[in-house]
Amino acid sequence: DLSENFIQAIPRKAFRGATDLKNLQLDKNQISCIEDGAFRALRGLEVLTLNNNNITSIPVSSFNHMPKLRTFRLHSNHLFCDCHLAWLSQWLRQRPTIGLFTQCAAPAQLRGLNVAEIQKNEFSCSGQTDPARAQLCSLSSGSCPAMCTCSNGIVDCRGKGLTAIPANLPETMTEIRLELNGIKSIPPGAFSPYKKLRRIDLSNNQISEIAPDAFQGLRSLNSLVLYGNKITDLPKGVFGGLFALQLLLLNANKINCVRADAFQDLQNLSLLSLYDNKIQSLAKGTFTSLRAIQTLHLAQNPFVCDCNLKWLADFLRANPIETSGARCASPRRLANKRIGQIKSKKFRCSGESCPCPRTEDYQLNSECNSDVICPPKCRCESSVVECSNLKLTKIPERIPQSTAELRLNNNEISVLEATGIFKKLPHLKKINLSNNKVSEIEDGAFEGASSVSELHLTVNQLESVRSGMFRGLDGLRTLMLRNNRISCIHNDSFTGLRNVRLLSLYDNQISTIAPGAFDTLQSLSTLNLLANPFNCNCQLAWLGDWLRKRKIVTGNPRCQNPDFLRQIPLQDVAFPDFRCEEGQEETSCVPRPQCPQECTCLDTVVRCSNKHLKALPKGIPKNVTELYLDGNQFTQVPGQLSTFKYLQLVDLSNNKISSLSNSSFTNMSQLTTLILSYNSLQCIPPLAFEGLRSLRLLSLHGNDISSLPEGIFADVTSLSHLAIGANPLYCSCNLRWLSSWVKTGYKEPGIARCAGPPDMEGKLLLTTPAKKFECQGERRPRRLSSPAQWDGAGIAGHGAVAPSSLPVSLLSQGRDCEVALSGCSSNPCANGGTCQPQEGEGAGFRCLCPVGFDGPSCRTARDPCKEHSCKNGGSCVPGATNYTCLCPASYTGDFCEQPPDFCSAELSPCQHGSTCVSTTQGPRCECAPGYVGSNCTEDFDDCQDHRCQNNARCLDEVNGYSCLCTEGYSGQLCEMPPRATGQPGLCERAECQNGAPCVERGARALCQCLPGFGGPKCEKLLSVNFVDRDTYLQFTDLQDWPRANITLQVSTAEGNGILLYNGDSDHMAVELYQGHVRVSYDPGTHPSSAIYSAETINDGQFHTVELVTFDQMVNLSIDGGSPMTMDNSGKHYTLNSEAPLYVGGMPVDVNSAAFRLWQLLNGTSFHG
Repeated sequence: DLSENFIQAIPRKAFRGATDLKNLQLDKNQISCIEDGAFRALRGLEVLTLNNNNITSIPVSSFNHMPKLRTFRLHSNHLFCDCHLAWLSQWLRQRPTIGLFTQCAAPAQLRGLNVAEIQKNEFSCSGQTDPARAQLCSLSSGSCPAMCTCSNGIVDCRGKGLTAIPANLPETMTEIRLELNGIKSIPPGAFSPYKKLRRIDLSNNQISEIAPDAFQGLRSLNSLVLYGNKITDLPKGVFGGLFALQLLLLNANKINCVRADAFQDLQNLSLLSLYDNKIQSLAKGTFTSLRAIQTLHLAQNPFVCDCNLKWLADFLRANPIETSGARCASPRRLANKRIGQIKSKKFRCSGESCPCPRTEDYQLNSECNSDVICPPKCRCESSVVECSNLKLTKIPERIPQSTAELRLNNNEISVLEATGIFKKLPHLKKINLSNNKVSEIEDGAFEGASSVSELHLTVNQLESVRSGMFRGLDGLRTLMLRNNRISCIHNDSFTGLRNVRLLSLYDNQISTIAPGAFDTLQSLSTLNLLANPFNCNCQLAWLGDWLRKRKIVTGNPRCQNPDFLRQIPLQDVAFPDFRCEEGQEETSCVPRPQCPQECTCLDTVVRCSNKHLKALPKGIPKNVTELYLDGNQFTQVPGQLSTFKYLQLVDLSNNKISSLSNSSFTNMSQLTTLILSYNSLQCIPPLAFEGLRSLRLLSLHGNDISSLPEGIFADVTSLSHLAIGANPLYCSCNLRWLSSWVKTGYKEPGIARCAGPPDMEGKLLLTTPAKKFECQGERRPRRLSSPAQWDGAGIAGHGAVAPSSLPVSLLSQGRDCEVALSGCSSNPCANGGTCQPQEGEGAGFRCLCPVGFDGPSCRTARDPCKEHSCKNGGSCVPGATNYTCLCPASYTGDFCEQPPDFCSAELSPCQHGSTCVSTTQGPRCECAPGYVGSNCTEDFDDCQDHRCQNNARCLDEVNGYSCLCTEGYSGQLCEMPPRATGQPGLCERAECQNGAPCVERGARALCQCLPGFGGPKCEKLLSVNFVDRDTYLQFTDLQDWPRANITLQVSTAEGNGILLYNGDSDHMAVELYQGHVRVSYDPGTHPSSAIYSAETINDGQFHTVELVTFDQMVNLSIDGGSPMTMDNSGKHYTLNSEAPLYVGGMPVDVNSAAFRLWQLLNGTSFHG
């Protein structure tokens, strides 16, 4: 639903890949341009709304690819009915039930006519048509996505929460930055239109799938960054044609094999990183075509050094380019030895008694397309994979493609993750997950499992079920959910499982089931609801009725509550006995909220960024894998984080965290990414990261850290990326260990620089030799008697002196940063800067820099305009200590950030009541009807193509014309010949009603009825199209009310809306509620009663709703089916016949009163 936004155009690629889309709502925007082929991918579309826009023309056959379209709205646009739109008339005539009230706005002779009723020869082009109109709009140049920033050819979409690559990007871009998002796949041809691309950065996303032609045609691409994703396989030819590529980073993924020809076109590649993957072997010749390669990273892979890898050792000896220290993982005799230093004869295969493990990853070797053999510890016979009783905590990553039955029962699996594993198992028929600890199924966990017919989840710990859990199980016939903890079933529990025949919910904790919960189970024949504590109140009344009508084997489920119905079968309880106490009527079973209100949740990714949070919000799903808490007010790491044991990414950047404890990240064994950048960290204790054995990326960038204790990363054995730049590192002998550590495996990317001592300032941590990290005399600083309480507060300004500082932690050491060194003893401040020691013996120092110098020790010359913020072409004027912005004409603000309001009363160029719209290119005038020109100054001459007859003179008017007839002639176009004196005209006698215009056709008058009216004089109200949300009909003087027979023909695609309402303190209401018709009736006998239709009617088709009321009784029938009856027993009292009857909605004050009194469940007006 994209309605009521400011969308101006629909580009050709906007919906590319959205092939499953069924409902698309684009009404009430500003759409004026639809590119050719904009909807071509939407073959399954059923609902499309384009009403209330600025559409003048639509490309030929735009909707021909939608065979399932059942709801289509195009009314309230500015359609120009010339020859270019003739196709639409025929298309609408072939579909008489959709696109109603689609009318022409121009040319004048067709204005107001229904497009479908105009004949082909009336759609004409004069040859003088505005060429801009004839030429269909084109958006091929692309535009900058709203959430990104674009400048100098660079599109920057970093950390914007994207889950897919944006479409319709600027075709001239040379670099796109998409790192730190939630993108899961790279679709076919994702970057192919952008031929000028030189750099793509997709690092730190969730990418697990790459289309083979994702980068096709990018002949200028020289850098491709894909590290930190979930890539397991490189499709054949994915890097084909990338002849200019120089940098390819594939590190920190899950790649388990590489095809021999994967890099065959990369003759200019100079750096290739496959560091930190799951590669066990490489085919001979994999790197042969890399003629320009200078650096190769292969470390942190579990290489099996047998005879198949002998070629790699020879290659690395002849080409010493592998600089990360790639080592063997097995066999044991070669474990942990560098591959390039092992003699060739040591690489032996089995037959020579080599104890090499043959895991399923290894069996792929370099073929990548051969079938997987049996998962570790499992047994595989024929097409059955037996993995039961193995204490597994998750489904094995690789399962043979030929598997038909997968047995995972009697394990310890608690969360079924959406890994896409079932997309690779096209023959799978049965999955057994019984007797596990499953408490959560991620939405989409079974995506791709359309061939599965049986799913067993008996004896688990599920508390609720929602349709997303079972998405992908289109062919499922048997679903066993026995012996779980499910407490209620709602309308969304089983949506999409249309083929399920047997559903067992035996022995759960179900007390209530929402009306219509099983309606989507169209094939259901057996439903086991036994052994559940049903509360037989008014909410379950529908179920008793439903069980009686449906011929389904159920075993007769019984009531548990209330006491007077205990152990009575549901279907034997009379309708009036399903009662609710007052106030209980509207409590219903709804899906448990999966997300705190301060956050947004997508699958298991929870984003709570920039919400001023000081504590962790309640309600975060227990199965969260990524938690974004950046840009908040946290002063310490929330203690509750340790309860989320599935966390893989935590982002706490841009907070106010000043310290970590040894227990900040306990119980996070699956954490792979931890971002603590831009906080106020100074000291980090040695055991702060203990237990984080899966951690791959740690960002401490932009803090106040001057030193780290040796051994702090001892437990972080998987770490491949440490970001520690923008910290005041004091590179003495105490950091020598860190210098050596980052050099093994290039764990730091060459950003972090030393801030002191003076002779080390500005030097890179990565490239400076470790021996340069020295202390005078290598003496250990003396220990203070008690831990110093350091004060890192800044110094206030001192006139012309600009303070620059090094935080005190720069000169502190020891387990708790308790040992201090002298701050100013080494005269660290250059260029006349004054050194100020901090309070406390041996504490840190700050340099007070003279004007014009900056940096921790005043060594940097300051240019105030170097990083100025002047916008909109403003010029930076440097001052002594700051700068000012010189703004161009009409721009204001300190940084020229406020553009002129061209649409203000003084500056607006638009005339004759036209609307002024501000755009980035300046003001744009939307002319009132009858005026044209860029500023709407010209009165359009409507007489250019007038149709006045019999020598009548045409008189131009605003937005139209009139005909001045010659003597004796009459009619709107002077088409009527003179008639006898005193004889009244045909139209004078016609008496057309309800605003219908009259035209004389030959010898008879014809009333042209407005939409919704009919009859010879348009005197009958036939139908009402409720388009706006505040529309309603009001009937007064109701005779014999409430004895009535009301029949409505209803067509809508919406789930909620008012159909009928009458009453004040007592009432009758007929409303759509979640697609069902709900009737509530209170003739003064409290509590009021309600009935629901079992059917839903919000499918866009016309349905008949028949309501028969007789005093205190109401009958409801849908589409002529058997009626449902409600009889309010009690004193004889009928509704007030003086209150109006409202149809389709009601006035705001009546609505709010009815809503407050619970007479209505949903106050929405009817739309349809």
